[in-house]
Amino acid sequence: MNLPNRITLARIFMIPLMLVFLLVDIDAAWWSYAIEIGDYSLPLNQLIAALIFIIAASTDGIDGYIARKHNLVTNLGKLLDPLADKLLVASVLIALAAMGKCDAWIAIVIIAREFAVTGLREVALLEGSVIAASNWGKAKTITQIVAISALLLNNFPFVWLNVPFDVILIWLAALITIYSGIDYFVKNKSVLNFSKM
Repeated sequence: MNLPNRITLARIFMIPLMLVFLLVDIDAAWWSYAIEIGDYSLPLNQLIAALIFIIAASTDGIDGYIARKHNLVTNLGKLLDPLADKLLVASVLIALAAMGKCDAWIAIVIIAREFAVTGLREVALLEGSVIAASNWGKAKTITQIVAISALLLNNFPFVWLNVPFDVILIWLAALITIYSGIDYFVKNKSVLNFSKM
């Protein structure tokens, strides 16, 4: 297994670790410790989960860059990389919804879009074509990562400016996600040839 695929697998293995820090209530003094600066408060376990998420999300660009630069692109990598991205985003959104930090409908819309576009790509592969990532798809990914990071960090540092940056950005991420999904289907409608079904 080459280096890019190992990095991708590491991203997948970071997901359950992140969820433990986010969702499991451990009876330990350090676990419930909160970083407090004025009115701002962030539990230590949530900070650790946020750092794991940020590291995991950043590995997405790293593994792709290494694979392209050193000609290490493999079929396994093509399968694992988007799967890892979707697992990471879906799991943290579900956790944030369970914690009351994100509206459940936003999590559902984003996850549903990921399934729909993945299905479209699979149909395209069966037809012998590949659907490349669009600029809207890239914007969607970046917005989601920044929005989720802001939610995990309890709107740091915008909490001191009284700006609900985390809420604004997760709504923006949902809108871009919806638009990018529609964009994929409109531009690739020829893939969905219903006359063959």
